Amino acid sequence: MSYLELDLSVIFVLVVILIWFWIGYQFVLTIFGYINFIRSIKEKRTVDSGSVELPTCTILIPAHNEEKVIAATLESMLLLEYPADRLTIVVVNDGSTDSTKSIIERYAKQDPRVVLYDVPAGEGGRGKSRALNLGFRQTDSEIVAIYDADNTPNKDSLRYLATQLELHAELGAVIGKFRTVNKNATLLTRFINIETLSFQSMLQAGRWQMHTIATLPGTNFVIRSSLVRELGGWDEEALTEDSELSIRIYEAGYKIKFIPYALTYEQEPQEWRVWLHQRMRWVRGNNYVISKFWKEIPKFKSKRMAFDLLYTLSLYYVFFFAIVLSDLLFLVSGAKLVSITLPGPYTFVWAMAFVLFILEILLAISYDDEDSIANIALIVLMYFWYCQLWIVVVVRAGYQDYFKKEKRTWHKTERFDVRPSLTQDVQQ
Repeated sequence: MSYLELDLSVIFVLVVILIWFWIGYQFVLTIFGYINFIRSIKEKRTVDSGSVELPTCTILIPAHNEEKVIAATLESMLLLEYPADRLTIVVVNDGSTDSTKSIIERYAKQDPRVVLYDVPAGEGGRGKSRALNLGFRQTDSEIVAIYDADNTPNKDSLRYLATQLELHAELGAVIGKFRTVNKNATLLTRFINIETLSFQSMLQAGRWQMHTIATLPGTNFVIRSSLVRELGGWDEEALTEDSELSIRIYEAGYKIKFIPYALTYEQEPQEWRVWLHQRMRWVRGNNYVISKFWKEIPKFKSKRMAFDLLYTLSLYYVFFFAIVLSDLLFLVSGAKLVSITLPGPYTFVWAMAFVLFILEILLAISYDDEDSIANIALIVLMYFWYCQLWIVVVVRAGYQDYFKKEKRTWHKTERFDVRPSLTQDVQQ
């Protein structure tokens, strides 16, 4: 055995261990996600049968050039089952150059709950965090709800979120679930639908059930106004303001709870170029959060939270290195350039990892009745195609952050016209 063969054999075994750790831990989270799904059914019944005096609430909706979606969003907000005298809907017109402002003004004239906040000239378009901070300064309610401008929540979603804050003093924020409204538009949106559902079942429901830890999404959540003030608002340097704020909430001694029965529907990218820009923003935002908190993680009071946050923040790179190394080794081995001489049932191990990958995603999406034959085929295709695209995203984001050191700027996800029939089930 040559040194080269020995080195490659050791690397191969390490890659197998790495991928099995990643898939194995995801499987554990999937099981805990299933437990959360079952318990949430019972919890929802209990909430429905009880009565809680809801706090005053302001919905903040950042809106930058949202003329394609803002009307449907406001229609949905006005149908929310929440006391009218306790609800205000502040839409932050963040430097829009289209008809967004005039649409908001039309709804504001029709219903006093809708309030337009026009970001002063020259201060707009600086990112979601900036818009949220400006909008928050206009509020005096007990809690704040955050929704993106393309969201159409179910009528009961806000009530469920606010109720949890009233029932549990240890909670700083409560998050709901989002579904893809345009999931059948393209092959890409079908991939994203599976990805987002499995992410929420594993890394939101699973982590909450296992560690009582969840991460703020960009939308469909409520947070105590007093906590926002205590933490100094949103970090305006963060492209992923949700994950950054999540860490500070836990460090302040509060928890974030995930409830899957508070549903909203949102639009996802229908074109690959839009998807690439969005995911680049996510990874670069994650890089910023890592650089900001990396040295602080060992000092966290909860070691379980420290591990969970370390794993979550490094997830892009664990996945990235596992995929890259496994691809290279299989290509080299398949071309007969080297041979793996260490004994072991490696073919069987890789096959089982692939099967487990499919099964855990299938279980995760079954909670939403998405476990169809067609989606099984899509999961297989995702393994060989969609997952591989993350290599491009992580490499490009790393190059821009660590080599070119480009300034991080906010790029809004492009909206698409959504047929009315796609949002009909929101109002059911």
